[in-house]
Amino acid sequence: MKQINIGGVPEHFNLAWYLTLKEGEYKKENINLRWHDYYGGTGAMCKALREKEIDIAVILTEGIVKDIINENPSKIVQTFVETPLIWGIHVAYDSPYKTIEDLKGKKAAISRYGSGSHLMAYINAQNNNWDLDKDLDFEVIKNLDGAVEGLINGKADYFLWEKFTTKPIVDDGKFRRISNCPSPWPCFVIAVREDFIESNKKELQTILNIINNTTAEFKDIPSIDKTIANRYEQKLEDVQEWLSLTEWSQELIDEKTLNNIQKQLYALNIIPEIVDYKKLTLKL
Repeated sequence: MKQINIGGVPEHFNLAWYLTLKEGEYKKENINLRWHDYYGGTGAMCKALREKEIDIAVILTEGIVKDIINENPSKIVQTFVETPLIWGIHVAYDSPYKTIEDLKGKKAAISRYGSGSHLMAYINAQNNNWDLDKDLDFEVIKNLDGAVEGLINGKADYFLWEKFTTKPIVDDGKFRRISNCPSPWPCFVIAVREDFIESNKKELQTILNIINNTTAEFKDIPSIDKTIANRYEQKLEDVQEWLSLTEWSQELIDEKTLNNIQKQLYALNIIPEIVDYKKLTLKL
C-alpha cells in the first residue's frame, strides 16, 4: 500500500476529506492517504511542500500562486472550492477600533509572511485606497490561537481570517468583527509537488476521483449541516449560511481566472512577475 501525505487547514471546508478517509475509500484503492492538519495555514503548507513533508496540499489560491512563482516546485492540479473566501476583519472585543478606517496604519496579525492573512491584508488595504508602504504593519502570530492572544494582549490591532471559522470566537466575546473582505477569486486549490506527480500520476488521479465524487454531492449528504456544526463547534444557522454560499469544484482553475489573480498580486507587489499558465498548473 502506497503512503501519500496530504495537508490542509482543520476547517469545515475540508470535511469531505475526513469523510472519505473515515470510509476507507483510499485504502480500497491500495492508497494509505495520511491527512495532516496545518494550523499555520497556507504559509506552513508551502514550506511543507518544499520540504517534502507532504505530497499534496489543499491550499489558498493566492498563497500557492505566490509560492510557485517564488520557485516552489509544485503545480495546481485542480480548484477545490470555487467560491471566494469571506475573510472577516477582526479586532479584540474591547478594542477602540470601530471601522476599517480606524485600522489604517495599525498592525495586522498574520500567521506568517506569504500566508492568506498576510496577502489579504494587502487586498483590504487596496480596497480602501491605503498607502501600501506606509499604512500596513505586521505581527506574526503563527495561528488562530496566537491571533486571539495577540489581539487581546495588544501585540497586534486587527486580524483577517475566514469569518465562519472565527464566528465562535466572536460569539464568545473575544473578537469583534467590524467588516468582511471576500477574496476576489476561487479560494482553495489542490497543489501537488512536481516530483510526486511524475511518479504517482495514477494514484493522484484516483485520489481526485474519490474526493470529487464526494464534493459533487456534499450538500446532499443527510444532516451534513448538523455534522459540521457538531464537529467544528459552530451554530447550526451559521453552518447553513456557509453551505448556501459555498460551491466546490472538480475542474482545473482556468487561465483567465489565474491571470486575473496574478494581475492583482502583481499590482500589490506581492509577486515579482506574471508567469505563464503552464508554470502554475498541470492538467492531469
